[in-house]
Amino acid sequence: MPSQDLTDWLGNSEERHDQIVAFPANALSATLNHDTQYVDGSSLPPLWHWLYFLPIYRLDQANYDGHAALGGFLPPVKLPRRMWAGSRVSFWNDLVIGAKARKVSIIKSIQQKSGTSGDLVFVTVAHQVFQHETCCIEEEHDIVYRSAPDKNAMAPVYQTSETLPDFSYAVNPDPVLLFRYSALTFNGHRIHYDQPFCIETEGYEGLVVHGPLLATLMLDLVRQNFPDAAIKYFQFRALAPVFDTMKFEVCGRQTSPSEVEIWIRRDDGVLAMSGSANLSRP
Repeated sequence: MPSQDLTDWLGNSEERHDQIVAFPANALSATLNHDTQYVDGSSLPPLWHWLYFLPIYRLDQANYDGHAALGGFLPPVKLPRRMWAGSRVSFWNDLVIGAKARKVSIIKSIQQKSGTSGDLVFVTVAHQVFQHETCCIEEEHDIVYRSAPDKNAMAPVYQTSETLPDFSYAVNPDPVLLFRYSALTFNGHRIHYDQPFCIETEGYEGLVVHGPLLATLMLDLVRQNFPDAAIKYFQFRALAPVFDTMKFEVCGRQTSPSEVEIWIRRDDGVLAMSGSANLSRP
C-alpha cells in the first residue's frame, strides 16, 4: 500500500463531556466477579475511566468491522485491522463518581512503517481527563493499524515468559466476558464477539480478548495485592493476541517498594502483554 498523507490529522483534537455515574463501574465490578458497590462520592478505580467519554455513532455509520467509518477525529487509515497497542497513564487525582468530567484528546503522532507482517501505521493519541477543572488523568494511547492477514505468511514467533510471579490468578475467558466488556465500552469491533468474522476475515483462531480488558485485569491484580497503595503510573504494551480458546494468567512481582512488574501469560507460555505500575503508599 502506498503511503497516505495523514499529516492533516496531526494535532487534531476533540473534547468530550460525561457524567461519571455509578452504573458502568458497578457493571464492571460484577463482570470482574467483585462485590464492591460504587455510589456517588466513591473513587473510580484506575483505568475504569475507559467506561466513559465513549464515542457514539449511528449503526448505519459503522464500518464492515463494527468500528465507526473512517474519518472524524482519528485519521482515515486505509489498513483493515486496528488494535490497541499500549498506553502510558499517569493518575494525578481520583475521578469521583457522581460528578461531571471532561476529556481532551489530541493526535500526537502518526508513523507509517513496513514490517515482516506488512504495512503498519502507528497513531498516538494524548488524553487529559479533568474534573472540577483539575487534571486527574493523563494518558498516551497507542493504536496500530495493520495490513490484512496473508494466509501464506509464516506464523508469527512470539516471546515466551518463564518468569515466576510473586502473585497471580488464572482467567478462562469466554464470549460472555468479552460481550460484557464490549457492551460497557460501546465497542462494536466484531473481533470480540463475531467468531466467523474473526476466523474467516481477520485470520484469528478465535474471539480476541480486548487489550484494555487485559490491562484492567493487570491493575486489578495490583489492587488486590496492594489494597492500601495508590497507583500513580501504569504502562503496558500488547505483544501477542489472547483468544477465548485459551486460558491465561495475570502475573505480578514486586521489583521495588514502589514498583510492580505485571504481565499476561497465555497457557502456551506466550507473553501476551507486559507492563509496570508505580505505587504510592500511605
